Amino acid sequence: MTRTNEFAIARKKMVQNQIENRDIRDPDVLAAMRKIERHLFVTSEFRKWAYHDRPLPIDKGQTISQPYIVALMTELLKLTPNSKVLEIGTGCGYQTAVLAEIAEDVYSIEILPELAKSAKTRLKALNYRNIHLKCGNGYHGWIEHAPYHAVLVTAAPKQMPHRLTQQLAEGGRMVIPVGSDVQELFLIQKSCGKVETTKITGVSFVPMTGTP
Repeated sequence: MTRTNEFAIARKKMVQNQIENRDIRDPDVLAAMRKIERHLFVTSEFRKWAYHDRPLPIDKGQTISQPYIVALMTELLKLTPNSKVLEIGTGCGYQTAVLAEIAEDVYSIEILPELAKSAKTRLKALNYRNIHLKCGNGYHGWIEHAPYHAVLVTAAPKQMPHRLTQQLAEGGRMVIPVGSDVQELFLIQKSCGKVETTKITGVSFVPMTGTP
């Protein structure tokens, strides 16, 4: 059996055992998780664990989130083919690719230049044309393209960054981990000009860097 076939089988089992069995039901999310080759987003030394239910190290002390968390956060956004998404924390680009499989456009910000450069190269090689990347401070969002139907944050600020909620469209949804020693994943929904916050689950993300 070739390595390609081994990865394909492992990816299929990952979706069945780690994602579907934990009540992720959105067909677009499941299709994206089945399609995207997670092993291409990690270094060769970690590829044997690419489809395990765990985060993995990437460059500059950052991580690629565990598959279930990627699927959960994406499903909470309730994306459509017309969605415009802001992602804070491109990292290696795996979550970015999942979003791009579903949404019309993804605007992603990465504060670390090395990660921004490598993610851009990787995603371009994978023929994503609806992903727009820049290196910058995620706390500020990307005001030029606001408002967004959805905002996803892949690193944990100590407090809610209100500039991001301001860039949500009416009816928009944001998924974000918040906290330092103890972190919670929150769903933020904007309706009639008001912001509703729902606690989802405990999580562990790398800290969000940059200046509020």
